[in-house]
Amino acid sequence: MIKRTLQPFIKETSQSFPVLLLCGMRQVGKSTLLKAIREKGRKYISLDNIQMRDFAKNEPKLFLQTYPPPVIIDEAQYAPELFTEIKIYADEHPKERGAFWLSGSQQFRLMKGIRETLAGRIAIIDLMGLSQKEIMRKSSKSTAFLPSFAMLKQNRTQISFTANQIFNFILRGSFPVLYAFPKTRTETFYKSFLQTYIERDARDDLGLKNEMKYYDFIRAVAARTGNLLNFANLANDVDINVKTAKIWLDSLVRAGIVMLVEPYSANMNRRIVNTPKIYFLDTGLASYLTKWHSAETLMNGAMSGAMLETYTLCEILRSYRHNGLEENITFYRDSNGVEIDFIIEQNGILHPIEVKKTAAPDKHSCKNFSVLKNSGKEVGTGAVLCFYESIIPIDENVLSIPVWGV
Repeated sequence: MIKRTLQPFIKETSQSFPVLLLCGMRQVGKSTLLKAIREKGRKYISLDNIQMRDFAKNEPKLFLQTYPPPVIIDEAQYAPELFTEIKIYADEHPKERGAFWLSGSQQFRLMKGIRETLAGRIAIIDLMGLSQKEIMRKSSKSTAFLPSFAMLKQNRTQISFTANQIFNFILRGSFPVLYAFPKTRTETFYKSFLQTYIERDARDDLGLKNEMKYYDFIRAVAARTGNLLNFANLANDVDINVKTAKIWLDSLVRAGIVMLVEPYSANMNRRIVNTPKIYFLDTGLASYLTKWHSAETLMNGAMSGAMLETYTLCEILRSYRHNGLEENITFYRDSNGVEIDFIIEQNGILHPIEVKKTAAPDKHSCKNFSVLKNSGKEVGTGAVLCFYESIIPIDENVLSIPVWGV
């Protein structure tokens, strides 16, 4: 098994809560991770099994008597009837920690039941696909990304990559099975992934009547990764109405397939674009859906910048979430065409981030950062994430950092 950065945080958190929930997209390794770090005696039950699911739904009390804690219950969203019984157990055993480890890939169903029954008794943790460091077997060295000049003294970029190698990572994606079994064909994996998601999750969640139309919708969303969300154009491309487009996009967000990044606008004087940007949370899946078949063609194609930006966002997100931290990421764009790819805000300080497909960053790469002086907040160290092989200063407030140094 590939060691996951999140392992120590899960163990630590399990000692503080009676229930732990590990959320994430299908196939990101939730059950594998929980089984790998479970202590002796903790049973594993999957509600993907129809018989187990029916048992849990129809006889939740007897189910927990048959499979008492400590226990892992995988795909827990299929039996929300269990949550009340889990609450009762937690209340009757107030000193018992880590009794239930739950996992699930449909966050809407999970959160709905949890808000009603397990609030205050459960720790919720997000797992994404493999980070670059996890792929390179360096998960223990991961920390949350925040540019600072202290990075010049840190050995954060131990390995150097070429642009072609990075685009190979982008093309393959972040699902663990693709690295645990390197001979797995990406086309075969992603075809199966989408079929399972549409036929099991989306069909139940949305009551789909036209699965091919929904597949076309996912493809249209993938083609827009890294771009502003325009529901009218998206709906028109797939020949559906805007209301349906909003419902379907919400389903992709709830499944952890897509994320919306909101615009930064506080205290700004210019006319701010207030539309969110849309990002796929796995570049391999986005590449498959948009029909890119080689790293070279992707790197030189029309979507290369958007895919690199998507890859970089995913790496930043993993650096936070896989360390049990919550990110605060926005972007900036105004009607004058001034744009900043990402803004990380921490402790009231803004850190502007620009992603460039270049190996020769200069001050022009970060010229838009100055607009944040009008924000009324302190502007901290910014960064240009690019293909230059080491961390160097661009000016007194901005660093050039390799995209693999996130």
